[in-house]
This record gives sequence, structure tokens and C-alpha cells, in this order.
Amino acid sequence: MQTTHSPAVDGVLGDLVRGSLDHCVKCTICETYCPFSKATPLFPGPKYSGPQAERFRIGDEPQPDASVDYCSSCGICTQVCPQGVKIAEINTRAKARLHRERGIKLRDRIIARPTVLGRLGTPVAPLANYTLTSRPLRIVAERVLGVHRDAAVPRFAGRTFHGWARSHSSPPGTRTVAFFHNCGTDYYEPDVGEKAVAVLEHNGLHVEIPKQGCCGLPLQSNGLFDDARAYVRRLTGALAPYARAGHDIVGPATSCTLMLKREALEILGMEDEEDVRVVSERTYDITEYLLAMHDRGELKTDFRPLPQRLAYHAPCQQQGHNIGKPALDLFALIPELEVVEMDHGCCGIAGTYGLKSEKYEISMKVGDGLFRQIGAARPDVVGCDSETCRWHIEHATGVPSEHPVSVLHRAYGLA
Repeated sequence: MQTTHSPAVDGVLGDLVRGSLDHCVKCTICETYCPFSKATPLFPGPKYSGPQAERFRIGDEPQPDASVDYCSSCGICTQVCPQGVKIAEINTRAKARLHRERGIKLRDRIIARPTVLGRLGTPVAPLANYTLTSRPLRIVAERVLGVHRDAAVPRFAGRTFHGWARSHSSPPGTRTVAFFHNCGTDYYEPDVGEKAVAVLEHNGLHVEIPKQGCCGLPLQSNGLFDDARAYVRRLTGALAPYARAGHDIVGPATSCTLMLKREALEILGMEDEEDVRVVSERTYDITEYLLAMHDRGELKTDFRPLPQRLAYHAPCQQQGHNIGKPALDLFALIPELEVVEMDHGCCGIAGTYGLKSEKYEISMKVGDGLFRQIGAARPDVVGCDSETCRWHIEHATGVPSEHPVSVLHRAYGLA
């Protein structure tokens, strides 16, 4: 008999996540910081939908309230809670349970599988990109699927990062790292992956690029927990041999590295799976890794002057790593680069959240303060660690947006 995993997963970390709600003292700090409850009355706030409502989610009884679906899982509430309540994690599990009870939309099943979309769109990139930019076709897609006609969607590169990697031979280095590319890098921004590899190799590292797939984060975010676990198992199965050999795993997608570091363990309840644990312990965000090399005196600082004004936005997921903002420290090493830190907060996209017709306007309202702050800064470029945030920001402001590693690549003169 086949059994279905419950989103309220058993296990030590699962128990700790749900058990943390008892530490909530109703101080409402999470409500104060939540950008989405400010933007829409449809989401009453993380305290109400999280620790408060969780007490009424009992056994197999139906969910008492559907408002949790408007939580973006940005993680800000968990970051600011002084009592250590895992609010965003509780809400993400509650959303998965809600979706299981009420059914998951076809749209959410499609947009949660970027590897499938990538494999379908890449061979016919010109046609696929035309459909993504055609106003009449976007209106049809909104009416049929529920993807908003104005939402920022990336263009297929027409080639893949993993295709480039097959023919790339990394030179010997002082040590070996395994490169974890994400789906956005693979199908939409292969140049970001190529630049990241070049920066790592410039700093004396031998870069191995294992065959790999999606980390499962979009599936998790859309309530497809069992499917997400299957993706995590495949990916960690490919990366675990490198971790066991003592090699660090480095990736440019801050949301995806966070998925491997923490979210698969805490939200999907996979802490008992050896491959997941060993990969979690060796995974680093690329700016985190490069800054650690600098702190050890290993990072080359032969940067050329970059006479540019750069506005830097640290995505919510990047801040969820609890590593500070290493990109700012790396930018400080580049001569003549003027950096303005954006401090407004969330851009509003939240992965696939802002693509949805019923949530697009909310995402734009959430990001409005950031967009206006970027406009006032009058930068040449926006630096941001998350690809979906970059696409959303560029769509909303018209200002080009780059991954920090692309800026370092240019400053190293590797172009």
C-alpha cells in the first residue's frame, strides 16, 4: 500500500519547527516586518497565519483558514523573530497541507518544474521567447493558466550551461570544488555559470561540474512536497560523492543553496537522509565562499577599476543564510566601484509567487519602495544574488541587473 507523506513531517527538525510556535509571545515584530501583510488584506500576517493558526491545524481536519496561501515564504518573519519561532517554515508546511486538501492548480504544477520548461523551451528558444513577449499570447496564457500577462519571465538562452560544462576542462588547482548550478543558470543565464566558474578558477580552484537537476525549491514553494523530495534526493545523490571526498559545493543561486543548506532538512523533513545531510554541511553560496577565501588570504585582489554606480539589493533568501551580505565586502575590494546598498527590503517576486495572476499586483506593491529607491539612486546596474529577483527588478525599473559574480568577473578582467 502506497503512503503519502504529510507536510507536517515527523523527525527531530520537524518537531522543532512546529514546537517553536510555543515560544511565540505575540510581540507582533513579525507583523511589523512582513511586507506582504502590509500590501494586501488577504494575508493577515505571519503571526496569525503561523503560530496562532497552527494550533488549530489538528490531525486530518480541514485547514481553518486559507489566508496562509498569500504568505510568500520570503522568510523575513523567521529572521526577525526574537524568540526563534520558525514562522516561515510553519507557514510553508501549512500551505502545502492546504494545497493538498484543496487541489494544486495546473499552473502551479507547470511553473514548479523549471527543468521541464527548460528542456522544452531551449531547442525552440526563438519561438518560445516570442510567445513570452507576445502581448496577445500572454493574455491568453493569463486567462488559461493564470500566469499574469505583465509578470517578468526570463528569455531562454538557446543553449545550456550543462552543455558548455561538458566541453569545459578545468585546470588543476590548489583544491577542488563541486559547482552546483541552478535551473536559471542552466537554461536562462548560462553566462552567469560560466563567469562563476572562471572566477573560481582564477582563484586557483579546480572546478568539477557534476550532472545535476533541480533542487526542488519551486515544487516545495507550490506545495508539492513529495515531488520536491524526489528532486532533492536525485540532486544530493549526484553531489554527495564530492562532499564525502571533502570537496565543498559552491553555487551562484542563493535560494537554491539555501534549499540544500537548510530548507530541505527543516521544511521537507529530510534530516534523516544521509546524502542530504552531508551535502547540507558542505554547501556554500558563492559570495560567501569567495569572502571566506579572502578572510583566509586566498582570494586574488587583482581587480581593475570599475567606474560604475551599483545599487545592491540583498534578496530575502540570501539573508536567510545568516551570513551577512558578503557581496558588499567583495564589492569594496574593487577600485572606483561606487556601491549604494538598498535597504527597503523584499522585491516582491518570491520565486513563482509574483508570476501568478492573483498575486502579481501584490508583488509589485511589495516591491514598490525598492523600485523607487533604485530609481532615486540612479545606478548604472543593480547587483542581486537571486535570478528571479533580478528579472523582477529589471522588469519594474528598467535598470540592468547582474549577479555579483558577474561584477567580479568584469573587475578581474576575465571578460
